[in-house]
Amino acid sequence: MDYDVKDIKLAKEGALRIEWANQNMPVLNRIKARFKKEKPLKGQRLAACLHVTTETASLMQTLKAGGARVFLCASNPLSTQDDVAASLVKHDKISTFAIKGENNKTYYKHINAVIDNKPHYTMDDGADLVSTLHSERTEMLDFLKGGTEETTTGVIRLKSMAQDKVLRYPIIAVNDAQTKHFFDNRYGTGQSTIDGIIRATNRLLAGSTFVVCGYGWCGRGLALRARGMGAKVVVTEVDALSALEAVMDGFSVMPIKKAAKIGDFFCTVTGNVNVIRQEHFKRMKDGAIVANSGHFNVELDLNGLNALAQKRRMIREFVEEYLLEDGRRINILGDGRLINLAAAEGHPSSVMDMSFANQALSIEYMVDMKKPLPLDVHSVPQKIDTAIANEKLAAMGTKIDRLTPEQKKYLSSWNLGT
Repeated sequence: MDYDVKDIKLAKEGALRIEWANQNMPVLNRIKARFKKEKPLKGQRLAACLHVTTETASLMQTLKAGGARVFLCASNPLSTQDDVAASLVKHDKISTFAIKGENNKTYYKHINAVIDNKPHYTMDDGADLVSTLHSERTEMLDFLKGGTEETTTGVIRLKSMAQDKVLRYPIIAVNDAQTKHFFDNRYGTGQSTIDGIIRATNRLLAGSTFVVCGYGWCGRGLALRARGMGAKVVVTEVDALSALEAVMDGFSVMPIKKAAKIGDFFCTVTGNVNVIRQEHFKRMKDGAIVANSGHFNVELDLNGLNALAQKRRMIREFVEEYLLEDGRRINILGDGRLINLAAAEGHPSSVMDMSFANQALSIEYMVDMKKPLPLDVHSVPQKIDTAIANEKLAAMGTKIDRLTPEQKKYLSSWNLGT
């Protein structure tokens, strides 16, 4: 079995942490138990490019239990948990290619390593795997039947490919499932980003000014959690409706040019490029802390900041200090990469339970289809979304009401009024 991990001796520690995560993933565990019995993925080869965390390990175990041959690589150079990667290799016999801190060359070498196994299905987080298949490994496209995409950034890339009519196999946008983005993006990103910033800096948020760039689902969650920690939250936006929502939610909203002067903490969650640029770094106060929790490390203009700096140094493990000519210091966290995974452990397992249940069931859905889906980016079937919500509620011991026959009739009629 081929693999490339940092140290196989870390496997014991990784296995314990995977076990800990599994204890709080009841929906995926039920799917795993059914998959083990029914083997719905038997004979399928699956290449996954995901953050190699304890929760991802549980998903890989589930897919293997279903009969799939699974090959895993990292979707970000800094997000891999090396003990988890080692455990997947040693204890689960899953070919894993991931090392925390790998350079760009190794990152794409690992992506190509999973592609070499001629996958029938892909599972992506950011669409680097799909992009590589369509640009450099087109000889493998004939084997592919479908794939899934985990994150907003990846879905945007894939929809662009579909619009340009270059997408060569169908993709299900797991990110767009209600049981994914309402919870993973909002509560998962909110908590894990705050966790990453605190772990990286050990600074107090209470009483500070915390600038959130972007008010999508991730931004909503981050703003909510920062306010919960006692920070004064400022939101920056380019979309009028999102900005209005932030105002109605009780946050100050202003352009980043203005927010740059007053912020103590900054975090981008937009999925766009150069959100905080050189002109904004010039306005920041001494000691400003700047992070990103968007998928790619493109949201901070670090080249522009470097041009302003006289000197750079690593002052803490995940904190790089840029010393400007006038003596001000700007601190960049995690090299501008996903701070919740670079300095922390990513989303809590209970929220990834739903996201990865969507992944597993979406793959099963495509395998079960008599005909492949059309060449496009598709939504997760509503039936799957609803089933996951019901399973999660049941696992939490929460019961809800059901519509009475009278209520169903009323909702489906047009002639019942005042």
